[in-house]
Amino acid sequence: MKTTLKLLAFFFTVCSVAGAQVEPAATAGGASLNYALRYAQTGYISSGSLGNSQYAVASGNLGYINGSERLPFTADFGGGYDWKISGTSYATGLFENLWLSQGIVRRNWKVLLNDSVSYLPQTPTTGFSGIPGIGEPIGVPNPAPPSSQSILTLNTHVVNNVARGEYEHSLNYATSLSAAGSYDLLRYPDGNGLDTNDETGDAALAWRLNGRNLLSGTYVYSDFSYPGYNVTFETNTGLFGYQYKWSRNLSTNVSVGPQWISSSETSAVPPSTNVAASAAINYTLRFTSASLTYSRGTNGGSGYLLGAESDSVIGNFSREFGKNLTIGLTGGYQRTAGLNNNGVTSANYGGAEATWRIGRDIIVFANYTGTDQWSTSTLPANALNQLMQVVGFGIGYSPRETHFKQ
Repeated sequence: MKTTLKLLAFFFTVCSVAGAQVEPAATAGGASLNYALRYAQTGYISSGSLGNSQYAVASGNLGYINGSERLPFTADFGGGYDWKISGTSYATGLFENLWLSQGIVRRNWKVLLNDSVSYLPQTPTTGFSGIPGIGEPIGVPNPAPPSSQSILTLNTHVVNNVARGEYEHSLNYATSLSAAGSYDLLRYPDGNGLDTNDETGDAALAWRLNGRNLLSGTYVYSDFSYPGYNVTFETNTGLFGYQYKWSRNLSTNVSVGPQWISSSETSAVPPSTNVAASAAINYTLRFTSASLTYSRGTNGGSGYLLGAESDSVIGNFSREFGKNLTIGLTGGYQRTAGLNNNGVTSANYGGAEATWRIGRDIIVFANYTGTDQWSTSTLPANALNQLMQVVGFGIGYSPRETHFKQ
């Protein structure tokens, strides 16, 4: 079973538990290219004993969509370098996040392959790169999959690679069948976290009742392992999903079902039965987007526990005022409980950002992010254990998106 999953992981991705259709990574009408270069200064303000600090950050983003209807391709990159000016080191060094997505769309079937690779000096929070205060847009959906790092850390370098893919076949106008899988690797090159592997495979059947209503049934299998530790555990999950489209701009979906946990070492991960669930509300207009999502399920322990049950709530809002001002808001709460009843870690964060365009290509920005975490678990010193505030401002070069005719 494990060998089969490892092979599937590079060719199939986890189906949406709400039973949504595979969406092409781009729409027809020509390719597009966008990029931005930024310089920011950020201040980290600690409410406790960690101390305050000031940083300078040079960063950039690059996005490309080929515009093909049959072979849609998307590439997004965000990264830069963060160096300390004064105070305590919290997030110094190189950071990057790369997202690649390739689709194959035919009349009755679709394939979507994607890969996300990131190298960060702390747990990601806001923006595509995950580093607060650097001027990346916030409050908008990011293409990368949600991070499995539900415990917030500082000055902790992490490599995260998620290979995903999905195959979907339309049996008729109303019914589709899909198979999927992923392979998620979490690595701590400095040895200050628990390396984790997560292999997942699933199958789903979706029924479109009409233009507004969609039902789905999904089965998900996951296998978690830890290099250097003789402990593995598995989850089997059954989900029933419902999606409703209220209008062109507003949609909701929800899925819920039982999740069974078994392990190779019951003293480390005792067998149990839990509930897995997800829900989302999405609202989109030409100049406004808003979303609220909730998810509950098992993860690998976020690099510090041998398995955990995680609850997560994330809200985003973005609004353009004319052509020159954009406001973004984001916030979230996450709860991580060890499967071995070894404590609970709770964290919340919120951020706000304003970006002004000056002239044709120059932008200036200002932002604020607050992050707080507390825990009854025994966590290492690099885990955040108090309120941390980040204030950032800067300037950037960001030409408007370039379109290429096919």
